Amino acid sequence: MLDAVTNPHDKFFKEAFSQLEVAQDFLRYYLPADVVALFDLSKLTLYKDSFVDPELQEHFSDLLYAVRLRDGVEAHVYVLFEHKSYPEPYTALQVLRYMVKIWDYTQRQGLQFSPIFPIVLYHGTVAWHRPPNFQAMLSIPEPLRPYMPEFRYWLCDLSQYTDSDLKGAAWLQVSLLMLKYIFRDELVEHLPEIAGLLRTLSREQTGLAYIEAVLRYLVSAATGRFDEQAIHAAIAETFEAGGETMGTLAQQWLERGKQEGLQQGLQQGLQQGLQQGLQQGLQQGKQEGMQQGLKQGLITKAREDVLTVLGLRFGALPLEVVQPLSRLDDVDRLTALHKEAVLTPSIQEFIKLLAETKL
Repeated sequence: MLDAVTNPHDKFFKEAFSQLEVAQDFLRYYLPADVVALFDLSKLTLYKDSFVDPELQEHFSDLLYAVRLRDGVEAHVYVLFEHKSYPEPYTALQVLRYMVKIWDYTQRQGLQFSPIFPIVLYHGTVAWHRPPNFQAMLSIPEPLRPYMPEFRYWLCDLSQYTDSDLKGAAWLQVSLLMLKYIFRDELVEHLPEIAGLLRTLSREQTGLAYIEAVLRYLVSAATGRFDEQAIHAAIAETFEAGGETMGTLAQQWLERGKQEGLQQGLQQGLQQGLQQGLQQGLQQGKQEGMQQGLKQGLITKAREDVLTVLGLRFGALPLEVVQPLSRLDDVDRLTALHKEAVLTPSIQEFIKLLAETKL
């Protein structure tokens, strides 16, 4: 099965929604009421395996939960989360693959088949414009429709929610606010609100690890697009106002986990006054961590820019486009391909260009 994804958005999605409290709150507030009424959310269980295709592991992620029904029947409904940061045209096909793999796994284990409720959580900057039902991808004569697979996934498009619409406890609100604004210029404006929610989490024993994940995501995904000093100031001001010191963020240096002293400094600082811990971390590898986080963030952003432009211009993208781009990790080449994506007359011409690109 899939190892940890390298895309910072997918990594944060998995870190956040692997928290049982976050998943329970999300299902409670964002699914159709009649569906939620079926679930006993106190019996929610996370599956550790992933059902993403290995060749696409850098580009997509999924999470699978099992939940019992309230009627007491010994059955499970699998709740499948899929995360998207741009309107990917083959989402329904990917979700279908996951569902078939889950049922195939169930069969191999000798278990009874259970229904699956597929959820797509989307946090791109433009509204999701892909139909959520599978048959919309096909051109099907009416007599053939009964013989084709058909299902729909439940879409949660964060671009269609106002901040006041975001419900749930602080854990979930922070997760959704981060995902909603990570691609937007308004991110810095919302950092005091996010930091205020983080400050409430810092009082909880399990909150420190989640704060660490949020700060890593903030830096790895936003570096190069925002004024770093503005990010530092917005977070530090909020924590200092609450009688705690966050001073400077433990940002890229936490990304790879190589600065063990800084991680210890982050935890000690949140508990005892974070400034001292961060100073220790800065002395143990600041420059190397910053470079790694910046590089990964730029690669991810450049790749998503290319895919977004192509998707908006040509609609459904073939695997001859998605797979080569998912393997390309050169920022300069991705930047050049972004320009070509704007100018290319057809998707076929772009595929030819990709074939000529050294991966």
